[in-house]
Amino acid sequence: MKKLILLIALLTTFYFAEAQQYSLFGTKTMFDAFENPSQKSFTLDSSRKFSSNFFLPNFGINAANRGEADNVIRKLAQEGIINTQDLPLGTGSINHLYQNSNIYVATFRMFLSYKYQKELGFAWQIRSDAQIDYTNESLAIFDSYRRFPVNTPFRGLFNSSGYQQTYHQFSVTYRENYNKRLAFGVKASLLSGILYNKIDITDSYLYNNSLTNTLDIGLASTYNSNYLYGNEITKRTFLPFKNPGLSMSFSTNYTTKKGLFLMANVKDLGFIWWRKNAQNSIINTTKRINTAPGQNNIDDEITDIFQSAQEQKKFVAPINAKADIYISKAYGFYKPALIVSKNLFYKGGEVALVNTLTYKNFSGSVAPLYNFNNIFMVGLQGKYQSPNFEIFMGTDNFLASAYTAKGIITNDGNTGYATSGNGASFYMGVGIKFGNVVNHPQFSDTMPGINDNGGESFFKRLFSVFSRK
Repeated sequence: MKKLILLIALLTTFYFAEAQQYSLFGTKTMFDAFENPSQKSFTLDSSRKFSSNFFLPNFGINAANRGEADNVIRKLAQEGIINTQDLPLGTGSINHLYQNSNIYVATFRMFLSYKYQKELGFAWQIRSDAQIDYTNESLAIFDSYRRFPVNTPFRGLFNSSGYQQTYHQFSVTYRENYNKRLAFGVKASLLSGILYNKIDITDSYLYNNSLTNTLDIGLASTYNSNYLYGNEITKRTFLPFKNPGLSMSFSTNYTTKKGLFLMANVKDLGFIWWRKNAQNSIINTTKRINTAPGQNNIDDEITDIFQSAQEQKKFVAPINAKADIYISKAYGFYKPALIVSKNLFYKGGEVALVNTLTYKNFSGSVAPLYNFNNIFMVGLQGKYQSPNFEIFMGTDNFLASAYTAKGIITNDGNTGYATSGNGASFYMGVGIKFGNVVNHPQFSDTMPGINDNGGESFFKRLFSVFSRK
């Protein structure tokens, strides 16, 4: 159990060493267009026809923890050690830790047609999501079972649950204007799972018997994974096309006559079929471990509880689909925006208020954000964006990220900010456009789609099935 919970904690805690880079919503950057498929990213008379990141960095990473174990997780992340001596036991407290990352390895996007403002894009992403709800005792046992009082039975101390999944996403996006105010977009993706862990400990028991020098551990749990004990995680683990899956995203936006911009998304509605080394463990057992002096096999004995219940079994798991609503309006150089995002299959969600100030091609954003895990964050972003070049950098959790970075640099696990929680966040990206300029028809005879005989609206044809004939 120790190694299992530690595995999940390490995957969640150190993936940066659940926000969505909200300050980039509504910016018409390449990132915005891939994440919100109804958004356009080309500007007539200014932009060139193609865009790509040319394998340059384009990624976002996030991790946060909230609960009585904040100081323990902080020292684990910043010093690499576990020290639970000051962590209270027996309080029934539940800690919440979550993580996500979104790495655009390669992107390519093209302007298809002047009529309906059609755009087509291709992307290769590597994504990761994780969330775990865990007790103080689940961390304390990493330190030593001797932290627990002797000759006293304990039940429910290790009842925890959580998941972690990492996968490739190969996607095609398409968007077009339905009319001058309304637009639609879709994103179809082929998925390939890399790593998956999900645990649900519903009952647990611990009895440290000093008279017989034994440790009784009982566990009722389910555990799904594609990682077998004894196998190492190597570069081959990250090769695609082992665990297939599919997902779809749907997006629409509408601009009112008074300039209010409304956007709604259903993102990454899909699943992965985990079949390579997939296992399902159903555990309901009690084991007695000899703790007499000279015995050093306690960790192996605990791990054996899971190994003995290991059963090869394929399974299907949903990815972390989300529903978003975005509202904004520009007032000269200032644009406020409200974003509400909710996970559909897993717990969690966020509300963000993005405040953006723009001067020529430069902009800066401040984004207070509340995560439904009772985590409050403040994000900062800087961006330079011209019609054919964009670069941005930011964080969704400025204070916690600054203190975490300082603690890692100084190797001081006591560095932290009490009210910001414990975590880190950073993202950056580059986009470059190239090719012919997408001019209006009166300025160019090479305008894409201007002489298209088949340039009808895809969504008009799609919605025509609901119209009266």
